Amino acid sequence: MAKNLIIYYSRKGQNYVNGSIRELTKGNTEIVAEYIAEAVGADLFEVETVREYSKDYMTCTDEAKAELRSNERPELKRYLDSVAQYDNIVVAGPCWWGTYPCGVFTQLERLDFTGKKVFPVMTHEGSGLGSSVSSLKKSCRGAEIGSGLAIHGADAKNSGATVRKWAKENLK
Repeated sequence: MAKNLIIYYSRKGQNYVNGSIRELTKGNTEIVAEYIAEAVGADLFEVETVREYSKDYMTCTDEAKAELRSNERPELKRYLDSVAQYDNIVVAGPCWWGTYPCGVFTQLERLDFTGKKVFPVMTHEGSGLGSSVSSLKKSCRGAEIGSGLAIHGADAKNSGATVRKWAKENLK
């Protein structure tokens, strides 16, 4: 049986949901990551930046856009040193400006993915997988990129069956 890891970033608090700003006690990506872990057995690693994004959603999106434009790699609270023990790595995050939050890249670019299979998972409010596949090809040196999964963020809580089915089909 394959050994699985989920590297994810998730935003709690204010989020854009079906056209309005809502307060979430648990981020959409965290919900999806937990469904995957339950379905196939996986270790979870949450990417947490030292400098937190604004609690205000609109300000957060401006901060994320500025980071992406300057190709910033924000410092993290903790890092994974290796993925050697894993066969499959899921990289999950919200689709911010078409790709993952920059803190995800801070983590990914430190690792050697040679011989690993990496799967993109994005929560979104309309942009699907965005450019996550090409972003992972650049950031996950040596990886084979597997089939991705895009979950509409507003539907994350009710996506369990879809997510579990995808996980069981792909993370073998």
